[in-house]
Amino acid sequence: MCGIVGYIGSREASEILVEGLRRLEYRGYDSAGVAILNEHGLERRRSAGKLSVLAELLQQKPIKGTVGIGHTRWATHGRPSEENAHPHTCCKNRIVVVHNGIIENYVELKKKLRDEGHKFASETDTEVLAHLIESEKGDLLTAVRRALGKVQGSFALGVLAANDRKRFVAARKDSPLVIGLGKNETFLASDVPALLPHTREVIFLEDGDIAEITPAGVAIFDLQGNRVERRTQTILWDAVMAEKAGYKHFMLKEIFEQPQTVQETLRGRYSLESSRIELDEVLPEKKAKNIRKVSLVACGTSLHAALVARYWFEEIAGILCSPEIASEYRYRRSVPEPDTLLVAITQSGETADTLAALRNSRDKGMPTLAICNAVGSTVTRDADHTLYTHCGPEIGVASTKAFTGQLAALFLLALYIGQCRGTLTSDKIRPLLEALTHVPGQIKNALNQADKIEKVARSLFRKTNFLFLGRHLNYPIALEGALKLKEISYIHAEGYPAGEMKHGPIALIDENLPVVALTTNSFVLDKMLSNIQEVKARGGVVVAVANEGAAEIARIADYVLTVPPVREALTPLVSIIPLQLLAYYIAVLRGCDVDQPRNLAKSVTVE
Repeated sequence: MCGIVGYIGSREASEILVEGLRRLEYRGYDSAGVAILNEHGLERRRSAGKLSVLAELLQQKPIKGTVGIGHTRWATHGRPSEENAHPHTCCKNRIVVVHNGIIENYVELKKKLRDEGHKFASETDTEVLAHLIESEKGDLLTAVRRALGKVQGSFALGVLAANDRKRFVAARKDSPLVIGLGKNETFLASDVPALLPHTREVIFLEDGDIAEITPAGVAIFDLQGNRVERRTQTILWDAVMAEKAGYKHFMLKEIFEQPQTVQETLRGRYSLESSRIELDEVLPEKKAKNIRKVSLVACGTSLHAALVARYWFEEIAGILCSPEIASEYRYRRSVPEPDTLLVAITQSGETADTLAALRNSRDKGMPTLAICNAVGSTVTRDADHTLYTHCGPEIGVASTKAFTGQLAALFLLALYIGQCRGTLTSDKIRPLLEALTHVPGQIKNALNQADKIEKVARSLFRKTNFLFLGRHLNYPIALEGALKLKEISYIHAEGYPAGEMKHGPIALIDENLPVVALTTNSFVLDKMLSNIQEVKARGGVVVAVANEGAAEIARIADYVLTVPPVREALTPLVSIIPLQLLAYYIAVLRGCDVDQPRNLAKSVTVE
């Protein structure tokens, strides 16, 4: 989950490292540090807290040098503190390491190293790596390679040696690392946004890669020391995409980007003229037509997208679908089913549980497909097929535009598989595609209600509990709305299928419990109206998400958040918008750190 940066070239490293860490701070922010190599050897600056603390420290005690590595941390071993902040060094301050991941056998390694006379200064598993590399003979590349041969677990590493100012070394296993290629300078990062101000030419390291990085470029080897080649890719995102673009928070910017990002997900993937879905390059038709069941594995927000998609696969495409919690699925002794497609849904492409579920299924012989936003990420290399969402970098920890991108991709995939299997004719597909073309504009119309939603938030932000209710396609949206509120405002919120309200949650309802009810037009609307009447009968406060002109709902509800009418199957893509905005404005009014909520990080790359 942590953020890693590295630089070697002719410029002063300090400023480049701090700016890179700032762009990666969504990956972890309980401590930060840099190490820079110069004529005095290795110099470090570390601090607990957010990156601003480190930046101030570097202004007070600057470090000169053109080679360096940096890190922003989300703690897994050891409390957040200066002592536990990266980079970590060995006994003689000759090796420094930044690390993302978990060294599973660090206790055993630490005991052995202590017996050999090494002294440890932190509670982290990472420090073991510095001492382990120090204990190996040979040049830095060889020492890192030999050390990693003794390590069990996951890692993305950047390593400097005090006696070598011409290079540094990086390595990865199960945690992302990307190298940026400049003119007589080379960069390292755990994610693309840190590289965007400097270069768009990148190389994604793969599992088992060890890279020797110099100003001239990079040489990549496997763990046995054999030279390997990795493709250079051009990133189309520009630096402006990773900035706030005038919005107060990245999250708000990303909420308002959704008309464009949904359009980007859809672009070039269907033809209105022929009423066909064009995904043969993603999943060949001859494979798709033999699929009898789809299993969707995901975590968090991506899981809610999977829950929505179940209705699309089963009710529209006519194929069995099973959404699965990846962290449970990976440990369940499931029986492989013939002709089942395993679809892994992950914004970052690095979610540990989702990757493990995909790999377990792949090893059982199941075909696999990834739905992902991050080009070159691990899941896209491990899966047989990949459907990219093309939403651009999502900086806010709480996912918004990635969620609607996943929904759009899943809708297309459901239609495509139905098309290939012959359960969906062009006559059935045509009205769905015609409705789909209007969705970006309908999202934009929903965003136009932002000022009204902010006023509702002002009436509710002091509440301490919320209940979100939905039925059918809107039930997963109730889950997602509750999750958004929990993530960024720290208010306890629970999403529930509305039909289950009388099986327990109704006992909670009083004048202090706002109930957010999804009451958009659907065949279950009458049932939802009955639910909110029951809430009002018990003194509850009702916040209804309803279509424009819903007079009956307006008479019942205390507050109404309106969205434009949309074809029922596509309702989730629009009904989530006011819930994202409501959560955002409540969090802002409560003074919360919207982009970096406490205890959370953007990509959960460890269990």
